[in-house]
Amino acid sequence: MQLREVRPSDLDAFFAHQQEPEANLMAAYQARNPADRAVFDHHWNSILNDPNVLVRTIEHEGDVVGSILVFDGEVPEINFWTSTKYWGKGLTTSAVEAFLAEYTKRPLTAHVVQDNLGSIKVLERRGFKTIGTEQIFSNARAEVVTENVMQLD
Repeated sequence: MQLREVRPSDLDAFFAHQQEPEANLMAAYQARNPADRAVFDHHWNSILNDPNVLVRTIEHEGDVVGSILVFDGEVPEINFWTSTKYWGKGLTTSAVEAFLAEYTKRPLTAHVVQDNLGSIKVLERRGFKTIGTEQIFSNARAEVVTENVMQLD
């Protein structure tokens, strides 16, 4: 597993990952229509051109596995997305660990839907603790869900 800067060709893989139904349910906050490429391209153009965002592609054996980023605002927040094809292989845990070595500002937060046990475990293994919960509307689930607010000090 390696982290690297995002290349324009990575966006096609990111878009394909966004089409995975199980991943959408776990992320919960996806776009109303994840198949809308124009909305996806607009969103990623904003991310890639925002000086307050550090973003990396997660790559394994030449394949684009997913992405990881931090929104470096008043309280920085980490987000990651891994294709379901690579779940359970330790790649996301390794990517988060490598990313945290590169991005060292603390505290760092994450928001994770309470039933997304895989992402919660990834973050807990890296030292994140749940500090609260929030209710949000999930477009992917068309309902209000509870997110754990997690923090790394």
